[in-house]
Amino acid sequence: MPNPVVHFEVLGKDAAGLAAFYGETFGWQMEDLNMPGGGYHMARPGGEHDINGGVGGTPDGDGGHVTFYIAVDDLGEALQKVESAGGSTVQPPMDIPNGPSIALFADPEGHVVGLVKM
Repeated sequence: MPNPVVHFEVLGKDAAGLAAFYGETFGWQMEDLNMPGGGYHMARPGGEHDINGGVGGTPDGDGGHVTFYIAVDDLGEALQKVESAGGSTVQPPMDIPNGPSIALFADPEGHVVGLVKM
């Protein structure tokens, strides 16, 4: 399948509380990454076809949000397609330390979705 959903994030005010909630409620393995400036946990549901994700604190302390990430070969090209179809770039391509490159866009109704270069 081209461009599958490969990652999710749940971000809010209380990173540790959210990690405990999802870990305890659904039996997900939660790994604290000890990120500077706030908590971030990798969430690993553990099933063969499950999508791993992240649970953490919002950098600006806002109310939080949920984002899913779509795998693409080229972030710039994907953002051009998004904009041609009526969406907009929210976060241009950026490299995550020890991780992938990501970008964020908003669809025509303002829903924010992530892109990850695989």
